[in-house]
Amino acid sequence: MTIETLTTFFMWSSIINGGIFIYWAVFIFFMPDFIYKIQSRWFNISRENYDVVIYSFLGLYKIFFIIFCLTPYLSLLIMSS
Repeated sequence: MTIETLTTFFMWSSIINGGIFIYWAVFIFFMPDFIYKIQSRWFNISRENYDVVIYSFLGLYKIFFIIFCLTPYLSLLIMSS
């Protein structure tokens, strides 16, 4: 596997995961009540606990995205220049 192949892989991984993160954050920001209403039908959870869980997952996803997608891509991009 070459550096160019890895760079391309991490580039697409960053684009896809960044898009998922942005989509999720925008959806949570603009329609929090709608999402809570859907989730509360499936799971018996209070609104306070729901807010903590959803924002914790959003933060965890962002940290994993930065560590496992964006950082390797930027490192390989700098290394190949």
